[in-house]
Amino acid sequence: MDSWIPPVQGSFVGRTDEVAELAAGLRAHGLVTLVGGGGVGKSRLAAHTAQWAPGEPYEAVYWAPLWSLSGRPLFAAAVADACGLTDHSTRDPGEALGGWIGGRRVLLVLDSCEHVREECAALVEVLLARCPRLVVLATSREPLGVEGERVQRVGPLDPETDGLELFTERAGALGVRWTGPGQRAAAASVCRWLEGVPLALELAAGMLGEHGVGELAAGLGRRLELGGSREPGGGREIPVGPARHRALVTTIGWSHELCSPAERLLWARLSVFRSHPTPEAVLDVCGGGPLGAAVLGGALAGLQDKSIVAVGDGRVRMLDTVREYGAMWLAEIGESGVLADRHAAYFSRAAAAADEAWWGRGQRRAYAGLARSHDDLCAALEHLLLTDPEEAMAMAGRLGFFWACCGHLHEAGHYLDEFLQLVTAPAAVQAKALWSLGVVRCLQGSYDVAQRLGREARVVAEVAGEKALVADAAYLQGLVLLLRGKPLTALHEADRVLSDAVAGSAAGARCRLLRVFGLTGSGFLEQARAEAEALRAESVAAGEYWARSYADYQLAVIALYEERAADAAGHARSMLRGKQAIGDAFGLALGLDLLAVALAEQGRGELSACAYGLGHRFWQMVGHPQRGTPELGALRERGERSARTRVGDAVYERAYRRAAAAADPYRMLDGMLSGAVDGRAGRA
Repeated sequence: MDSWIPPVQGSFVGRTDEVAELAAGLRAHGLVTLVGGGGVGKSRLAAHTAQWAPGEPYEAVYWAPLWSLSGRPLFAAAVADACGLTDHSTRDPGEALGGWIGGRRVLLVLDSCEHVREECAALVEVLLARCPRLVVLATSREPLGVEGERVQRVGPLDPETDGLELFTERAGALGVRWTGPGQRAAAASVCRWLEGVPLALELAAGMLGEHGVGELAAGLGRRLELGGSREPGGGREIPVGPARHRALVTTIGWSHELCSPAERLLWARLSVFRSHPTPEAVLDVCGGGPLGAAVLGGALAGLQDKSIVAVGDGRVRMLDTVREYGAMWLAEIGESGVLADRHAAYFSRAAAAADEAWWGRGQRRAYAGLARSHDDLCAALEHLLLTDPEEAMAMAGRLGFFWACCGHLHEAGHYLDEFLQLVTAPAAVQAKALWSLGVVRCLQGSYDVAQRLGREARVVAEVAGEKALVADAAYLQGLVLLLRGKPLTALHEADRVLSDAVAGSAAGARCRLLRVFGLTGSGFLEQARAEAEALRAESVAAGEYWARSYADYQLAVIALYEERAADAAGHARSMLRGKQAIGDAFGLALGLDLLAVALAEQGRGELSACAYGLGHRFWQMVGHPQRGTPELGALRERGERSARTRVGDAVYERAYRRAAAAADPYRMLDGMLSGAVDGRAGRA
């Protein structure tokens, strides 16, 4: 199944009736919304049901976490990203997502909708109208208000049974056991005082390092009998509402009191992140003042011990409800603005470092790091637009090419277009932003716009006097010429700017690649092959993937022209491995088409049909029919004719359809590259 569901820490306790009700609701309704207060376990129930509920053969399950989207534009693009759609078109993202889901039986989980409720409702209405077999499961603190919505209320666990089981299990994970009737009775009292609210119980278990269970039960009783809680700093009393809300607020507040001053400060500062930061990012953004490196490390370990954060897989995770409390404290101590500045500065530096590392061994790591920090990068751009517009444009320009390659074209286009309209910046910054936006528009098929942006970028780059920016502008103009079937003119465009001044640089590599494409398209195959091999060798030596994979692309095309099918297949597979390494779905689609042609010409017609079908699936992911430079179209047609001739139309169509409908296209691609997929089975 093509799916991603967040891993759930600890076992799933109770909720038998709720799971059965939810599974039945999903079978009968297009939209089910789990509604309940913070900390009652809506997300955990959704994740468990999406993964384990029987009786529904979903073709795909997509999970879109929305808690980080406060203030972020392009909501629909964020959901599309979560669904694996790296849309390369200029369509509205919601319409593109509807086309991607189409008639498939898909479960889409929208988690934490309350702060983007209107956007969720609008998108769900569009998707349900366009996708007849789509089922949407939302979690929210209030209903979405969409016609036909089924609302399922989620309350706390029964404190006498499931609540006690959860508390006992979480305590046991910390090495705490109830050793006698008194402790078991005290544990039961804790569960009753906390009304069975799962998050409150987990936080209470984290307090057992500071208190015995009897002391914990007595302390909770005293606090809850007071009837309320106060804001940080002893301000106004917080309205507590239902008992379960009061229990959660009280437990979070007491957890906060049990923290050391350093832990409390770190808790507040961590709330500035929109995604799950690395420890390095935490140290840079949250350090300083009382939180020196050694103190911060101890504070982070203390928060982990108290179940405030979870640390694993190189990331620091904090639940949204706990984060909200930290943000309230951050405002109370007057650090919200300072931390937002530091957060934006850190991610701006990360974008600059990634841009600097593009040609070299840091490229793959930069792609992965930017992909995992996407929400924080967007937040940094939005903050910088208000506080340092010039730096906002510079950061967007550095991110544009990465985002274009990874499929975030809507986000890149939105920010770059907005900043170019609103911000006045030095010529070098403006030229980089114009070039980045031009690459985005070119990949979206808006060639006239891309050509104009390339001309503007070149003029401004010449004013700035930076040869690398002039070379990149030429690369953009040449790329448009290539895609319009003018390879010789594109070749001349590359030759005009290539010089020792850009050798060994990212801009130089792009222009050399443009030259190779131009030579191939103009029929100078021997020279093109020699230059492609040289560029590939330098890319491998540098530890670089993007230029290497496109050099492999050209070597495969040249080998096909020269009827060297085995060499072409080898280069196509190498290209696919390079594109896998940096997460380029567009490049994977191109590479699969080339592999299909090479396989057909090796006489492997059924496996060629599988490659064509899988390529179609990746073309769907980028929201385009097959694309590429003009010569690729003729090769595709040649390969398909050859494959059909060898195995017959019926066998070809069966293999093609099976691959095009692969439940997990990335897994099938792995199998194809490793030799675990054959044409007869179409799967490992």
